[in-house]
Amino acid sequence: MAKIFISSDHAGFNLKEVLVSYLKGIGHDVLDKGPFTLDLNDDYPDFISLVAAEVSKDSSSRGIILGGSGQGEAMVANRFKGVRASVFYGGTLDMIKVTREHNDSNILSLGARFMTEDEAKAAVKLWLDTPFTNEERHVRRIHKIDEYPA
Repeated sequence: MAKIFISSDHAGFNLKEVLVSYLKGIGHDVLDKGPFTLDLNDDYPDFISLVAAEVSKDSSSRGIILGGSGQGEAMVANRFKGVRASVFYGGTLDMIKVTREHNDSNILSLGARFMTEDEAKAAVKLWLDTPFTNEERHVRRIHKIDEYPA
């Protein structure tokens, strides 16, 4: 199983705590990059960048980041070379599957204000369980993304 790094801001803090326990409970190696206490004045880039840096260095790892919408968090993560963060904030889980199969998403950004704990668990489990197809066209596209300067 891949090493999973996780972080959030204040809006995703409670759901992050739930997911850390959930992931450990199903046997994953989870490294929590914070925050470790709820601070309503924290800034998401401070914590999200820690996960993105780890995933950028270790291509076999995965990251889960959480915020209110997940959008700003993904923007931060996608600034790191080799990171492909996808956003999910509810709705059909088909999107989760496609981001893994076609885009080899290595960070999942969750919009904590838009989903229940059960929805988040289901999304994370599907995302972790879905492999990249490794089809030539998808590999080619990812290589093109990686050619852009960081």
